[in-house]
Amino acid sequence: MALKMQRTAARSAQARYTRRTTMKRLPTSLAALLYTGSAVFGAQLAEAPERPAGQAVSADATSYVQWLEERSMLHQAQVLARSYSGNGAQWQHPYGTPQPREAVSRASVWFTAYPASTIAASPGTSVLAMLADERLWSAFQAIGIQGIHTGPMKRSGGVRDLSYTPSIDGNFDRISFEIDPAFGTEAQYKALVASARTHGAIVIGDIVPGHTGKGPDFRLAERGYADYPGLYHMVRIEPADWGLLPAIPAGRDAVNLSAATIDALQAKGYIVGQLHSGIFYEPGVKDTDWSATDVVRGADGVQRRWVYLHYFKQGQPTLNWLDPSFAAERLVIGDAVHELGVLGDGMLRLDANGLLGIERDPTGRVWWAGHPLSLTANQLIADMVRKLGGFTFEELALPLDNMKEMSQGGPDLSYDFVTRPAYDDALLTGDAELLRLVFQLMSKHGIDPGRLIHALQNHDELTMGLFHFAVHADELFPYRGRQLTGKELRELVHREMYERLIGERAPYNLKFGDGVASTTATVIAATLGIRDITTLKPADVEKIKRLHLLLAFYNAMQPGVFALSGWDLVGALTVPAASVRERLADGDTRWINRGAYDLLGSNPKAMRSAAGLPRAVALYGSLPQQLKKPDSFASQLARLLKVRANLHLYAARLADVPSVQAKGLLVLVHELPEKSGLEITAINFGDRAVDESVLIRGATPDSKAIDVLDPQAPTLAVGADGSLRLHLNPFEGKALRIKG
Repeated sequence: MALKMQRTAARSAQARYTRRTTMKRLPTSLAALLYTGSAVFGAQLAEAPERPAGQAVSADATSYVQWLEERSMLHQAQVLARSYSGNGAQWQHPYGTPQPREAVSRASVWFTAYPASTIAASPGTSVLAMLADERLWSAFQAIGIQGIHTGPMKRSGGVRDLSYTPSIDGNFDRISFEIDPAFGTEAQYKALVASARTHGAIVIGDIVPGHTGKGPDFRLAERGYADYPGLYHMVRIEPADWGLLPAIPAGRDAVNLSAATIDALQAKGYIVGQLHSGIFYEPGVKDTDWSATDVVRGADGVQRRWVYLHYFKQGQPTLNWLDPSFAAERLVIGDAVHELGVLGDGMLRLDANGLLGIERDPTGRVWWAGHPLSLTANQLIADMVRKLGGFTFEELALPLDNMKEMSQGGPDLSYDFVTRPAYDDALLTGDAELLRLVFQLMSKHGIDPGRLIHALQNHDELTMGLFHFAVHADELFPYRGRQLTGKELRELVHREMYERLIGERAPYNLKFGDGVASTTATVIAATLGIRDITTLKPADVEKIKRLHLLLAFYNAMQPGVFALSGWDLVGALTVPAASVRERLADGDTRWINRGAYDLLGSNPKAMRSAAGLPRAVALYGSLPQQLKKPDSFASQLARLLKVRANLHLYAARLADVPSVQAKGLLVLVHELPEKSGLEITAINFGDRAVDESVLIRGATPDSKAIDVLDPQAPTLAVGADGSLRLHLNPFEGKALRIKG
């Protein structure tokens, strides 16, 4: 749907003021351009007043098409583009190559929000008002948080007649540039941007380049109107072949196609064929792949049935990035321009950005994951965002060679799906060999940890895809004294992790795809052998907190971005499956790790978020409570992040991953910026103490190593051979500095 049309003069004046205040970092010419674009955008859309949701459709099909078009994202993008085209402000920023170090320097510690799980500060207030709350930003600043990734905030779901239908995938099925009213208003989003900027931080938004929901754009595509069919991977089926298509179930607007039907349509030359894998599924029931629409009367009066592709759920039709209309490019770029120029974001996430091309490969299989068209599309988006002064990051698990390709001209930063399963494996097994192997492979493939976002929990599952080993299934890797194929190694790690993380040993976690639906706290509970999380004792909570801080230490004491979620900050547990049973009906078990949380602790009576998610048990409490206690999770995290900032570790470079003897030991050697010495990150993931001499390449013999987290600890001497004797207790991390 379009942005809200009925705006008072006072609200318009406030919007103009907020727009000016969010442009401080941009050149004057670009700030003026973006402000003008925002004004033109609002004025154009104001010509089409909103109709009440649920109002009956007019018999005038032409009026309904007009109603849809005025609210479509493609139309909104066209309106925005008029203020940007032909203006010299486009040439104020370099854009042709990624700028990871610049992006990290803008904000190196992120809070990753999840709007649907956020409990508002008080009854009746919005999620966005809560995220802009001064109390929250004071707490964030005390901890050391410099950026907030909001998660998808725009209206999502679909349109039926003149009514909106709810999101089916946590607002990743976007249908408008309008802020979802369930989260707040555009003015409140801009207030969040202003609050962040006051505290030296930025707001990070989202675009979804792979698909939309079934909103106005899709409804216009079904009607064969203008360029809209070119938006999607959708094909019109000739009436003579409608007999191949199944009937539409009552109350539905589409039907998923069986493998046999897909094969029949492929044989007739309509579509490329089956995907041969599914992302969302209920055991025994195919959900992803291709679906067929009902008979739809077009804007020209012609009746049509379409078949359309969806990598994810049926309500998420896939965009077609190689159609002569270039409609998908126009829509997605318009969305990015809106995030930067109207809302004021400083960085954008590209969701599922490796799934932007599809064709049959020479073997006859459908090639869709990691298609080269994704590289082209990513560079186009990333270049446009950089051209307007922003940055992008991708959140996609890829093999290391594909990651390297993506980094050549695409997003500035990548989510660390590389070491994340490996560090969880190290914690679960007490053996860091897989993690050390992953670092060796990163070095081999030229992956710089300084362009990665090292994170604790996010809104998704704990991914254990280990995709590099899946793609390199026949390649041999050294592991546990043997040479294992990638397939064998991946299967071994999966087997060990599933044995520990789900089932009888940890019934509070559930399997999802190639991963586990869990919170960081419940991964740790499983590590500690805790089967029942409903009867945790204070000593159990202290053990969980200690290991949670160890994982925070691992992620934070590296170059690049450190990110953590609201679930991490409050120590959230998974919610019982029964409390989200309806949301689990399609097999999406991730809802158990998305319980509601109250960061400020100011709404204790709220048992659910506004989106209806049940409140999770929070082991650590609210941020104001924690920051009053020096031994709390948040207070200890703040001390860690202060040391990280003082060292400028976010800007360091990984110099070496030394060989070690102890199974649970990982040592990383970083070159600090401006030739200010070395930083040694040493972690013992095992439950036994480590006492070992480790060779530190680049260390000056007889120099001193200072414990930067415990200045009172005795200094350590570097040996004549460059070795450093490390003593670490079980589950302990140390950060040592050797000055240059």
